[in-house]
Amino acid sequence: MPDTVPGSLRAYLHGLPGVDEVGVRRRAADLATRSVKTTAKRRAIDLAIRMVDLTTLEGADTPGKVRALAAKAMRPDPADLTAPPVAALCVYPDMVAVAAEALAGSGVGLASVATGFPSGRTSLEVKLAETATAVAAGATEIDMVIDRGAFLAGDYRKVFDEITAVKEHCGQAHLKVILETGELVTYDNVRRASWLALHAGADFVKTSTGKVTPAATLPVALVMLEAVRDYRAATGRQAGVKPAGGIRTAKDAIRHLVLVKEIAGDDWLDPAWFRLGASTLLNDLLMQRTKLGTGHYGGPDHYTID
Repeated sequence: MPDTVPGSLRAYLHGLPGVDEVGVRRRAADLATRSVKTTAKRRAIDLAIRMVDLTTLEGADTPGKVRALAAKAMRPDPADLTAPPVAALCVYPDMVAVAAEALAGSGVGLASVATGFPSGRTSLEVKLAETATAVAAGATEIDMVIDRGAFLAGDYRKVFDEITAVKEHCGQAHLKVILETGELVTYDNVRRASWLALHAGADFVKTSTGKVTPAATLPVALVMLEAVRDYRAATGRQAGVKPAGGIRTAKDAIRHLVLVKEIAGDDWLDPAWFRLGASTLLNDLLMQRTKLGTGHYGGPDHYTID
């Protein structure tokens, strides 16, 4: 259920502390230089794999591609059964039934984008129907997009009400709210949008659709991690963060894990509270994992092309 926001949304959101843009960028750059010792790198890579939302969101998606990705989500490296499964598979609503059948009994989550992804430019009735359809077909997580036009125009109530309505239609499914931070222009807007989504009932705040540049950046992730940390301190409710788009290498993933530990804390170093949305990251994580175990990389044909 959404929280009670004191006073008007505009007064509340604009009353949040401003973001020190220079300080955020400097802090993110500093944390990006932190190294992970070899003894801890294997654990970090395995944790990153368990945090991946393996994603395919293309107009050319087919049932066969979704089934293949579901198999990879459950067993990322068939040659190494110690490789953990990913957190979830993320697909379009019309592919949820196919993915649900393929993932049945595996414990891997099933996320569906909804609410007019990626633009969000459709009616609330359509957004709610799409959400309900995806949940009925087996989605355990819904990734919704906010109306960025309404947010940027200052119509915070519309955005808030749409999130709460979608949350109600999620049933038992978790709700990830995509802010599309590349279109929000300022870090202050990222902070405001994060707090708005959290008060409206979001289980996660997510950076991007992956269709807009820039997508996930370390400074933006830092601002969002501060938001969930401070929101828990203020309300007692914990929510997660999902950076998505542009995270392609194991080095990128580990930088995000360092950020999580230093900004939000160890409680968020868990797939229940932090995810990495990616379509190509998993292969690099698997390659680095093999290198740590054998001393050499697998051949170019060792992993499937997603």
